[in-house]
Amino acid sequence: MARTTPHDPPHASPHTAPSTAPHDPAHPEDEPLYRRIATELLGELRDGAIPPGERLPGERQLAEHFGVSRETVRQALEVLRRDGLVTTDRRGSHATLKGPPVETPAALAFPVGARYAGRGAMARATVSWESPPPGHAEALALSPSRPTLVHRYWSASADGCELRTAVTSFSTIALAEVEELARYRDRADGTTAAELRRAYDWLRRAGLTLHHRDTITRIAGTPSVRVTRRVHDQYARPLEITELIVDAQQDALVYEFTLPAAV
Repeated sequence: MARTTPHDPPHASPHTAPSTAPHDPAHPEDEPLYRRIATELLGELRDGAIPPGERLPGERQLAEHFGVSRETVRQALEVLRRDGLVTTDRRGSHATLKGPPVETPAALAFPVGARYAGRGAMARATVSWESPPPGHAEALALSPSRPTLVHRYWSASADGCELRTAVTSFSTIALAEVEELARYRDRADGTTAAELRRAYDWLRRAGLTLHHRDTITRIAGTPSVRVTRRVHDQYARPLEITELIVDAQQDALVYEFTLPAAV
């Protein structure tokens, strides 16, 4: 996403042109900066960077993204609110462009490979606070010995033939910005049952737009395959990595995709 070169006034009314500061040369021929930011933000909303109904990043994040002050971001959001393109409630600002709100896309079930446990089927999920498995630390930009929240999922069909195991590690960014995940740290003893099926909803409601990449590889000498999912946000910051093991002879993975609505 393009960044705006800041020419940001300390305080400017949304009804007047921004004032001039010694370090902030004026451009009288241009429209006010807050209106340019409003236009750029609207363009990103229409491009699907933030789907309809999803929460926008906070003022601080938007200010860093566009290279302007939080005051300019506030003025830009007010322009979009007046035009009915953004709405604000106690949870923050949300895009209101036409299109269905994104709630629980089937392609982003957590963890990857999780499924409904039918009659006789078994499933178990736990969390622990420990050093991530090999390869996870690098993917999450963590030092190898730094502990983080690790989620383990196990499921089997009634006859025990279809077995899935998944291990997920979360980044410090995910834990810092998602209150629901951070709460698990104090009870992450590796034995207590953990219900994180709504983890992706929590990430989105924290203002993060999720991008995922799934890689499927065969495990040599076995009938199993490994699915590795890496999820990052709209700023390319890593959020989580999951490794799922599935017996390909006994089980099958089904991927479903929900495309953003055209605007």
